[in-house]
Amino acid sequence: MEAHTTVRAGTFSERLAAAAGLALALVLLRLPFRHTVRGARAARRAGRWPMEAAQAEALVNAVRHAARWWPGRAACLETSLGAVLAAALLGRRLDWCLGARFAPPPVEYHAWAQLPAHGPVGEYTAAGWHHHAALTI
Repeated sequence: MEAHTTVRAGTFSERLAAAAGLALALVLLRLPFRHTVRGARAARRAGRWPMEAAQAEALVNAVRHAARWWPGRAACLETSLGAVLAAALLGRRLDWCLGARFAPPPVEYHAWAQLPAHGPVGEYTAAGWHHHAALTI
């Protein structure tokens, strides 16, 4: 389970989109996975403009901050999909990636949001973690 941030990040509209995106992600993840994928693809198409790295980082942190208020599970799968949906609500585009992250010695399944030309957003890539996507939406 990933750590939740205690720092409020982003503008008011980004925080509002983050809360709405997380709520929508929690609903989508209760459905069969094919419907979740369709919803993520629709959100990807709805985002017309790419995001800048700093704005994407603030949005991912805003979703993680909003997840603090959810009493259930809000780990990488929920927060990454929430960030993609929040970006779509703002008219922006993020990719949703499902795969694994590697570092010596643990290997773990992981989900993350990523900028198409930049890589994973809000992830520990500098500490030796390598992300390998099995599915990118």
